[in-house]
Amino acid sequence: MSKKLVAFFSASGSTRKLAKTLAEVLGADTYEIKPETPYTGKDLNWNNSQSRSSVEMADINSRPALADKAAPVADYDTIFLGFPIWWYVAPHIINSFLESYDFSGKTIVLFATSGGSGFGETLAQLKPSCADSVRWIMGQVFRGRVDKATLTDWLKNLPL
Repeated sequence: MSKKLVAFFSASGSTRKLAKTLAEVLGADTYEIKPETPYTGKDLNWNNSQSRSSVEMADINSRPALADKAAPVADYDTIFLGFPIWWYVAPHIINSFLESYDFSGKTIVLFATSGGSGFGETLAQLKPSCADSVRWIMGQVFRGRVDKATLTDWLKNLPL
């Protein structure tokens, strides 16, 4: 039985709620990926091309600084990695996280929250930030509130 970690980034709280519920269902530990400078409501205004999130997402090489690099990824075999979908991909802070640790030989299961879009090019943009030996599993993009029964059913169908 592999040891599991639910690592997540949440800007508004939706992904945090989902990640905590997922960790309960899995019996897994959690780690919150936090930016060195927290995002404000103004930073997250996707309608403003000059907002922090818009500027970061417009630059594919943007790597927002992490608040810490203390995630215990070495202790886990499987990492469930959660985030909101921004501009049809993972926020670039997820690349910052992936580039800060050695994920060699690990399984990463992606899950996300979104009001309407899917994963888009997320996997293609995340793969270069990790070792080639990572086993990627495209999980699911969740919309709205998700209960434990829904997550349990989803997990049954994952090729873990």
